[in-house]
Amino acid sequence: MRGLALADPALILASAVKLTRGGTPDDPEAHARKLGQIIDLYARTGIQVYSPGYMGRQFSGPLPVSAVIELVSAVLTQPASFYEAGQLPNVAERIMGEELNRFLGFPADRFAMVTTSGGSLANLTAMLAARNRRYPDAWRDGLAGLASRPAIAVGEDVHYSVTRAAGILGIGDGQLVRLPLDAERRIDPERAREALDAAAARGLDVFCMVASAGSTSTGAIDPFDALADIAAERGLWLHVDGAHAASLLVSDRLRPRLRGIERVDSLAWDAHKTMFVPAVCTMLFYRDAAAAVGAFQQEASYVFEKTADIYTAFDAADKNFECTKRPMIMSLWVPWALYGRAPFAEKLEQLCDMTETARTILARAPDFVPLHRPQSNILCFRYLPEQMLDDAALGRLQGEIRTRVRARGRFFISKVDLDGQAALRVVFMNHRITADHFHQLLDEIREVAGAIMVERAETEKAPA
Repeated sequence: MRGLALADPALILASAVKLTRGGTPDDPEAHARKLGQIIDLYARTGIQVYSPGYMGRQFSGPLPVSAVIELVSAVLTQPASFYEAGQLPNVAERIMGEELNRFLGFPADRFAMVTTSGGSLANLTAMLAARNRRYPDAWRDGLAGLASRPAIAVGEDVHYSVTRAAGILGIGDGQLVRLPLDAERRIDPERAREALDAAAARGLDVFCMVASAGSTSTGAIDPFDALADIAAERGLWLHVDGAHAASLLVSDRLRPRLRGIERVDSLAWDAHKTMFVPAVCTMLFYRDAAAAVGAFQQEASYVFEKTADIYTAFDAADKNFECTKRPMIMSLWVPWALYGRAPFAEKLEQLCDMTETARTILARAPDFVPLHRPQSNILCFRYLPEQMLDDAALGRLQGEIRTRVRARGRFFISKVDLDGQAALRVVFMNHRITADHFHQLLDEIREVAGAIMVERAETEKAPA
């Protein structure tokens, strides 16, 4: 069982520099030997995503067939923003939009889907479309001449890409309205109303509200029905960052956790997270196709055709930031075409069940405390030593535990600050992980924490 063994960067740098030098164009044997060495170095120094000790991040080993089609896509080189450059990828994008919208529930005759290179870009694009709907002249004139102060409302645990987008869009971090969370770290609708009222009293014009389907911190899923009511009442664009947990839609058993998502205006969905394909493959869904073309308002005669035809109907460049875009949808369409939704749904259900099992194990252990009920496959918790510690010391202990567990190389877990205090975090992405593996992780944490506490006690006893 392996997690992540971090090497000294200087050692990897030295190995990579040695491999870089001495290349020759006409020595096939040397090429084969060096390529093998490069691949070996690449594999040895990465996160071991196929090991049951890997519980730390939101990506997994891909479905094997999706890795094969990634190689084919690299060889064929078909950029996917224009039909003439990538015919099958653009058709596959249309097909997968329709396939997945059967579970999402946007109006079949009005929705649109476009792929983007990552959830960060999808969030930015959707927020740009929202800005341009509220301020139609902003693309041409900018925001400087507006009488109002544009603002965006976000949950306290919103992903940093959303707050980053606010800066890129010219809204500014100071114009973000932070919406309070409930005990399960979801946006609290009633307190959100109060926060929006307070923002209006400060002269802020909130035009967009961003919710989460699987927050990065805890995997929390916001109450979309209630938030859609608020958005309708106040004329807000409701965007959902569903990068992590939108995939629950393909499971009949898990889909109710996203109740009300069919009412939002846009949704970012990362297939490279919980659809188990290579990074990156993100889908941006719009409830109204007309809104999709509102994000970008440009003309460029060398790529954009002024006369529409059967080919340009499949172009996506007018709806996404990228011009040369990888045919990322192929890594999702191919396994879907071969297997249907069953392997995606079954793996998601297994991972979510494992997360529930882990929470039960933690709740029964006297020296651990789970910090929330899992709504997806992410779980946060803390180790509680026998010796009482104040909040600051307890938080520092969690961080040190995580660092030492990682250094041992058997397990790879992550950490997150919740309400200003560090917590341990596991993300179950590997279907080979069992309850026994999780018990082994807890034993590892106990051993590491015990050593830390002994060292602290010896330090305190040592003479000044």
